[in-house]
Amino acid sequence: MMLETAMADPTDEKKPTQSSGRRLRGAVAHTLGRAILAGDYASGDALPGELAFAESLGVSRGAYREAVQALIAKGLVESRPKSGTRVLPRHRWNMLDPDVLAWAFADEPDMRLLRSLFELRAVVEPAAAAFAAERRDRNDLRMLKDALGRMRRHTLSNDAGRAADREFHAAILTASRNDALITLSAGISAAVEWTTQLKQRDRALPRDPMPEHVAVYDAIVGADGQAAAGAMRKLVDLALADTRAALEGSVG
Repeated sequence: MMLETAMADPTDEKKPTQSSGRRLRGAVAHTLGRAILAGDYASGDALPGELAFAESLGVSRGAYREAVQALIAKGLVESRPKSGTRVLPRHRWNMLDPDVLAWAFADEPDMRLLRSLFELRAVVEPAAAAFAAERRDRNDLRMLKDALGRMRRHTLSNDAGRAADREFHAAILTASRNDALITLSAGISAAVEWTTQLKQRDRALPRDPMPEHVAVYDAIVGADGQAAAGAMRKLVDLALADTRAALEGSVG
């Protein structure tokens, strides 16, 4: 197994900088996390021993241990004395963690994951949009308008446009003034980004998604909670249809 990012010169490990240390730990976590999400390790499987695995990756045991701690925090593995580090069942994984989603989408994500993400969005985002229509303030509207403008200017075919799309959806959750919903912001935003990228892997976006975003914005500006929820539900439904069409097209 090889790390998928450039490694520092081994002679520099004696006095690593803080930033290079973080990059190294992140690279190890990415390699392990991607392998787990890809199914290279099944639930209950033990990761190889610390020394052997660290040597196979070409990193220090300390970097490997810290990467494993990151995976533990994300619910992917657990480590116990005598039994080693083992992969946890899928239902224990924090699938809304942005890193976990990135690892899942590094390869072809399965339809089970995609269905789960869109079902979550279909439950959460229409309600958040309705609350936002009732509770938004002037600053919320400014953020939504700015994000919408950048989406239109850059389109969703590049990083700048997709960043604006993430910010649009996150701003709606923030405007809901519901603390529990706001905690989902990072996960929802990551799901929006990765599914949008997935739809463009082999071809351009099948349609222009701007009209649905504008409809959500207009309903929130008009303080119409019911219209905002309906517009957001349509947006999510069409995004799911686009994703399915993109996957079927890549297989066909």
